[in-house]
Amino acid sequence: MSYKTFLKKDLKLAALLNEDSHELKRRKNTSIRLIASIISQQLSTKVAKIIFDRFLDLYGGKEPSCDQVLATDPLTLRGIGLSNSKVAYVQNVAQFFLDHKITDSQLYKMDPEEVVTLLTQIKGVGRWTVEMLLMFSLGHENVFAVDDLGIQQAMIKLYNIKYETKKELQAKMLAKSNKWSPYKTYACLHLWKWKDTKAPV
Repeated sequence: MSYKTFLKKDLKLAALLNEDSHELKRRKNTSIRLIASIISQQLSTKVAKIIFDRFLDLYGGKEPSCDQVLATDPLTLRGIGLSNSKVAYVQNVAQFFLDHKITDSQLYKMDPEEVVTLLTQIKGVGRWTVEMLLMFSLGHENVFAVDDLGIQQAMIKLYNIKYETKKELQAKMLAKSNKWSPYKTYACLHLWKWKDTKAPV
């Protein structure tokens, strides 16, 4: 059964599934994917790309190793537009991956909650950041980003969710998302696209 056939059981979500199908891919160099997520935090997609390109330019346009990141002067990282805290977080990621000898293949084999537990030990890396990594770098099909603002906005509109507190909103979102298992990631991808292109204002 395709993920669309399964998700169409949710009649509200079914209306969003006529667009192109999404395909998940595993990407290499997970430490740099995580660093890219930190760089992009609280920035528009356009600005985040500019700063990440500057980051790569420090290493001849190629993705650096964790050793190379740690060998980079913090002032150099500040010079490409990173805040002091982001400089520290970027170096925290590189140090953690080296200290724990973390490899892509190791992360591919772990279940999502194990990856969350492992990587949120890094100062500057929260659950949302790891969920984005699980979806876009590790290729997990069943991840739901309940804290993501875009997903929240899309689900409030699509399901006309009424709530008084953030906790109540999240509880209602989780109840809806449980019906999407084992394809929660695809539901999120369609919700994001709908919000950005078709959702009523």
